[in-house]
Amino acid sequence: MTTTTLAVLVPLLPFLGAAAGLSLGRTAPGFVRPLAVLPTVAALVIAVTVAGRQGGGTGNGTRALDAHTQLTPTGSVPIELALHIDGFAALVAVLVALVATCVQLYSTGYLRDDPRYPSYAALVSLFTSAMLLVVYSGDLMVLLVGWEVMGICSYFLVGHYWETPEARAASLKAFLVTKLGDVPFLIGLFALATDAGSFRITTILGKVTSAGGLDHPTLIALLLLAGVAGKSAQFPLHTWLPDAMAGPTPVSALIHAATMVAAGVYFVARLLPVFAASRAALIVLAVMAAVTMTGSALAALAQDDIKRVLAYSTIGQLGYMTGALAVGDRSAAVFHLLTHGAFKALLFLAAGVIIHAAGTNSLAAMARMDKLRDRVPDAFWTMTVALLALAAIPPFSGFFSKEAVLGAAEHTATGHEHAVPVASGWIVLVAGLITALLTAAYATRLWLLAFNGRGTPAPDHGKQPVTMNAVLWVLAVPSLALGLATGVLPDWFDGRSLTPTLTTSVIGTGFALVGGLVTYGAWRHTTAMDARRTPIGAVAVDSDTGDGGLVEAEAIASHTAAYGSIAGAADPADPGRLLLGPLHRHAAAGFHLDALYTTVFVRPVRSAATLVRFLDRTVVDTYVRAAAEAPKALGWAVRRAQTGNVQTYLSALLAGTVVLVVAVVLVATAGA
Repeated sequence: MTTTTLAVLVPLLPFLGAAAGLSLGRTAPGFVRPLAVLPTVAALVIAVTVAGRQGGGTGNGTRALDAHTQLTPTGSVPIELALHIDGFAALVAVLVALVATCVQLYSTGYLRDDPRYPSYAALVSLFTSAMLLVVYSGDLMVLLVGWEVMGICSYFLVGHYWETPEARAASLKAFLVTKLGDVPFLIGLFALATDAGSFRITTILGKVTSAGGLDHPTLIALLLLAGVAGKSAQFPLHTWLPDAMAGPTPVSALIHAATMVAAGVYFVARLLPVFAASRAALIVLAVMAAVTMTGSALAALAQDDIKRVLAYSTIGQLGYMTGALAVGDRSAAVFHLLTHGAFKALLFLAAGVIIHAAGTNSLAAMARMDKLRDRVPDAFWTMTVALLALAAIPPFSGFFSKEAVLGAAEHTATGHEHAVPVASGWIVLVAGLITALLTAAYATRLWLLAFNGRGTPAPDHGKQPVTMNAVLWVLAVPSLALGLATGVLPDWFDGRSLTPTLTTSVIGTGFALVGGLVTYGAWRHTTAMDARRTPIGAVAVDSDTGDGGLVEAEAIASHTAAYGSIAGAADPADPGRLLLGPLHRHAAAGFHLDALYTTVFVRPVRSAATLVRFLDRTVVDTYVRAAAEAPKALGWAVRRAQTGNVQTYLSALLAGTVVLVVAVVLVATAGA
């Protein structure tokens, strides 16, 4: 079978699995789990085969796979069903298929008693298919199809627990915010295709590097960045991602690790020459990355919900990726995308195990539970590995990929990258180092609060299904060892070295160690002080069910009622409060961006809608009703006059005649 045929099967198999799952979910429920898992596993095997046949991507001279056929004549810019698979696409597709397979396997145990599991599994398969289409697509309009299908899948999956108001609001918010970015994104795609004369990625890149170049590179790049900011949760369109934690934990792992948010970063990496054609766009991208990574790290340090900590962590790590792109190094960006996909999927799936065991998603409650780590030994050890990778501690994978980003920023800041503004390098480098310190701080805080609690024994909800724990160990392998591939990956990418440099390695690791040690010291201090203060109330769901999804749904529903406002709950044992001081309240609320958007955009729009409704119902409808009532009243009057009685008609005629005669006499008399 040719490589092209195999590549077509990679996104097609999960799509067929989704269609079959939706069709047979009610009539043949026994086939639901095989239809969820087997097509995704097959897609993973084929994606690995395609990557192997590519033999090292483009860095070592291997030609990218290009295949295309025109869908239908458009009369202007043609739209083609095209594949473009280079080293970047081949490896990202393997990551997507691997994480999706792990999520499907994990979900068979986590949601085993969920009545909506068939539709859930089908939507996860469709989500996977859409992302794989984005990765392999060689035509921007076909890429846009996968881009938008992911949006609608996220809407349904985030709102899976639609009985809770949090899930309903989160799904709607995720859909609307991402669509807000997609409008300028679509305009930018049309403008780019008009300038280049094609939607084909290879043709566009050839146009960019030609003598003429693009006519409007800055405008196009900024329009496209709006869509990327929405999809990849970058400032200022990042506010939907923390709220998306209202969905099931496996969905969170899929969105944060391999699909949806990774799509925006991958898109910029694929079309980096388009953005590099505008120095202004690179500066904007660098500033966006810097604000995103530092702000989200501060917010993560103040969150009580374990999944919201990881959500803000995702936003910050995506900031590292966009920062690498802002300094013109897509190899470092995609390298961090790969390592982050592994350890972030592991973090979320381990968090699901912890939530099921603890009966709560609150770190404050977990900090009051003794021996929680003994209840979930697999989650404890694998999450420890993932948190070390997140904190960029050597030799874990996150160290190598984050160091590649910092090294690229330092290379640009010192003026060695002539096509990229030096300012971009300094912005990304300084923000990256600050974020490295903060990342280690909130990773250490999460580990200390979740696994070192003191108080009543943790509830015993029984052992987790084997599939859930097995998936954790599978993902722990790349989280630990993927960084060791720095000598091989350049052959798959652009040939740039990904080997850590001494300066940024020492400085970055030093910042991370300082962040972890300071947080540990703060935790020791707050723990000692906590014994003399009244602790926050800790409420956990006491459920005998083995279904993790049901426990999580109950924990989400009870969190606000039990703990009130996250920003205002006084928890003296939390080291984040000591570290952030007066900034804690603002960081816990996401620096009030949602409140700002409500004031600036939501309320004016609602007020305008209220005014329009008043004008429509009170003013316009009044005239419309009057226009209908007037002829109706006239008709009623005329109808009353038509009695059919001849005597009445003669009497009226006589009366009218008398009136006319009297009028004539009066007029004649007045004239005389």
